[in-house]
Amino acid sequence: MDAIWQEMLAAARAVQNGREVSEYVSCGGVAAAVRSRSGRIYVGVCVDTCSTLGICAERNAIFNMLTNGEQTIDRVLAVMSDGSVGAPCGACRELMVQLMPNEYPTVRILMDGEMGREVTLGELTPDWWIVPGVAKR
Repeated sequence: MDAIWQEMLAAARAVQNGREVSEYVSCGGVAAAVRSRSGRIYVGVCVDTCSTLGICAERNAIFNMLTNGEQTIDRVLAVMSDGSVGAPCGACRELMVQLMPNEYPTVRILMDGEMGREVTLGELTPDWWIVPGVAKR
């Protein structure tokens, strides 16, 4: 695992802090770090609710990036509650594809922190339901 992945992993773990916020909301079971093309790292944690109002850690980190004026993702990693690194869910993949419809195949995702194994979003999502370059608002 290269130094950038290590920095991102440390940033995600620093905010994870899994906890129960109320009897209806917990957060931090999963933490994520997103690195923008500028090199800045944004973090987020999952927020789980008793209804569908929750959010995944990866999308939370992406929204943090968007809030701070950036929109192009370079790398993504998610730290699970057991400390392992895993793939983003389908909703998170979909957001990244919609955010970068012509560039999403190049986004790097850390799949296994122990082995340093990474894939691209293009490998995880080879055939998007909207043809890249034709996305409409």
